[in-house]
Formats: sequence, C-alpha cells, structure tokens
Amino acid sequence: MLLFQKRFQAGLVDGSIRLTFRRWEKPHVRPGGRYRCHPIGVLQVDTVDRVPVRGISEDEARAAGFTSRDELLGFMSEGPGGALTSDTEVWRVALHHGGDGDRVEIALDDRLTPEDVDRLARRLERLGDWTVSTLRLIGRRPRVAASVLAASLGRERDPFKVDVRKLKRLGLTQSFEVGYELSPRGRALLERLPRRPRPTSRRPTRNAPRKKSSRRAPRSPD
Repeated sequence: MLLFQKRFQAGLVDGSIRLTFRRWEKPHVRPGGRYRCHPIGVLQVDTVDRVPVRGISEDEARAAGFTSRDELLGFMSEGPGGALTSDTEVWRVALHHGGDGDRVEIALDDRLTPEDVDRLARRLERLGDWTVSTLRLIGRRPRVAASVLAASLGRERDPFKVDVRKLKRLGLTQSFEVGYELSPRGRALLERLPRRPRPTSRRPTRNAPRKKSSRRAPRSPD
C-alpha cells in the first residue's frame, strides 16, 4: 500500500502528480508493482531510483504535487529523519494511477473459447472445491469486506484472502480497498460453467401405503 495525504489524491488520479519522494532506508515498492492507495484505487510504479536531494529539480517537485522545490524539501524534513542536507539520499518513485481496482491484465479478456473454459475449470478443480462457490459469492456480494464474506462461509478471514488472491492470479477477480468484484473474465467463466444440480428432497408419495400400527386394540371385557 502507498499512503498519500488527501491533498495529493486528485492529482494522482488526473495524472498531474506522477512522482513521489520517500525517505525509506530501502525501497518499499518495485517497478511494475501495483499498490493500493485508499480511497482512489491502485497506483502502478514505473521506476524507483535513489537520488541525492541536490539532484531534485523544480519540475520534479511540481510533478510530486508541490508548488516549489523548497516546499517539497520542507515537507520531507517534517517527517522521520529530521532536516535534509544536499547529500541526503531519498527514493524517487515515478508512478501513475492504475484504476480503481487491483487486477491483472488478463482479467479484462472475456472472450473465452471452449478450450479456455475447460482449462480454467480444470485449474479451479485442482485448487479445491471452494473455488466456484467463492466466485459466485463475490458475484452476489461485490465490494463486501473479506471478513464478512469469510464469515458467511464459516471461514477465517486471512486464509480466505489468500484463496481469493489465487483467483485473482487467474484473472477472475479484482481487489478493492474494501472487498472484491468479479473481473470481466470471471463473469464470462461463471456464465459458461455448468451449475451443479441441487439435491432433491425425498418426500413420501401421496398414494404410499400406510404402515400398520403395531399397537393392539384394547380387549373388551368378558
């Protein structure tokens, strides 16, 4: 997850903010990674570089959402680590808004061939019998907290979240700050998968013969 103050969020969404500078001891993100940023969705990291403070330009400060380089340096000096010097090294992260959900690219591909459906069905079967019921639950209850979904299945939250990530790697779900949704690919797959027939309850037929009572009629007195 990447944290930003509220004043930066609109610029991250519209693309006017495309840099951030962080005083990390080591990088917390990697190029190509997608990271949640509540409440605007997902940020995708393009590059990560370690640079000295003296190398930060005015244009870069504005691309990070500040009016000037001095404002940026003052902001970073207020955090842990105290005042900056020209030799202080910081992490420069180039990024862009990656949408309001966290998903893999294949999640958008809903043009499934019969071979695709068969292959995915076999993958789900190998993962376990929880897969299809979990997909259908997410389809019925989008953007509901994972703890609530897990409880409805009688499961603990953390193992449930691990399993949903397996579905996301197949491109079938996408994650949000709260809850999940089926991806276009996931919806297309569910529409093609056969539904299991519901078990029929056994009821006695109306014309079934009644069992003879084992109780004897009382004897009449002599």
